[in-house]
Amino acid sequence: MHMSWMVYGANGYTGRLVAELAVRRGERPLLAGRSAPKVAELAGRLGLEHRVFDLVDPAGVRAALDGVEVVTHCAGPFSVTSAPMVDACLATGTHYLDITGEVDVFERVFARHADAEQAGVVLLPGGGFDVVPTDCLAAMLAAALPGATELDLAFLAGGGMSPGTLRTAMEGSAAGGRVRVNGELRTVPIGHRDRVAEFPSGPRRVTSIPWGDLATAYRSTRIPTITTFTSVPGPAGVVGKVQSFAAPLLRSSAVQQIGKDLLGLVRGPAEERRAASRSEVWGEVRDGAGRTATAALTAPNAYDLTADAVLRAVGRLRSGSVRPGAHTPSTAFGADFVRELDGVQVRDPEVR
Repeated sequence: MHMSWMVYGANGYTGRLVAELAVRRGERPLLAGRSAPKVAELAGRLGLEHRVFDLVDPAGVRAALDGVEVVTHCAGPFSVTSAPMVDACLATGTHYLDITGEVDVFERVFARHADAEQAGVVLLPGGGFDVVPTDCLAAMLAAALPGATELDLAFLAGGGMSPGTLRTAMEGSAAGGRVRVNGELRTVPIGHRDRVAEFPSGPRRVTSIPWGDLATAYRSTRIPTITTFTSVPGPAGVVGKVQSFAAPLLRSSAVQQIGKDLLGLVRGPAEERRAASRSEVWGEVRDGAGRTATAALTAPNAYDLTADAVLRAVGRLRSGSVRPGAHTPSTAFGADFVRELDGVQVRDPEVR
């Protein structure tokens, strides 16, 4: 059978963007998901083949990956869906790419590195806005200041969120904040730190939140202490106090269910809104001698960047140029991968 690549979760918000961009670029991915009517409708509209299968059936997943070279896994929440797809990819020799931003999902995928090497498979979680721009910027900073011991990464993402992103954010906020200190992941209150980030559009006060780079930037750079930030409304201290009050409530099954019911009413940002919004990333590293390096970038809307990054990553994986194992975007493709993406402008590292 002709080797192809697959978009799983093609009927979701980001999966659909990936499929539509693929067709515009002359690609013909195999579309897949567990909802037969939705996947079939999209495949029919785009003139593509499709398969329907559920990740709870391991034998069915392995059979569905027959003839598939790369899976682009877009069906969250990845805390539930990643492991069964990774298992099937390792069993069938299929390269795995996903768009997760969840720290624990990254850690679990990275734990399969030896399995992936043995299977001749590339495992690449975080192939979208989570975490291509932040990971590549972190790798550039680490190269500019070898021996850096601390990394701060901050991002702005305008234009609104999809249902899947909101669902992940809701689950994550119930778990609290995370940082990496001296190589170890630690739980802290959300908003335990704030600082000013010098984004290309100007300085902004940002607040610490858990973000995938606590796993990926550590793997890419081995910088032992990492904090990730974004801009949130209101003073940082208020965020932490609200989170400490709300976390037990958010963890309750009833509130989680109400939230998921409400997510059914949410649609991701429309094309016009995406086109009118931008994303930005800023990072700073420090070493023991007091030297610092900073860098930044501007990029399109996070969802448009994700679709573009995924398609370019699939091309690299299909070319066979990435060594087997579990990777971050920068260990797979190099720190300059982000420079290849449409509409990305990088402000190179400055060492002080």
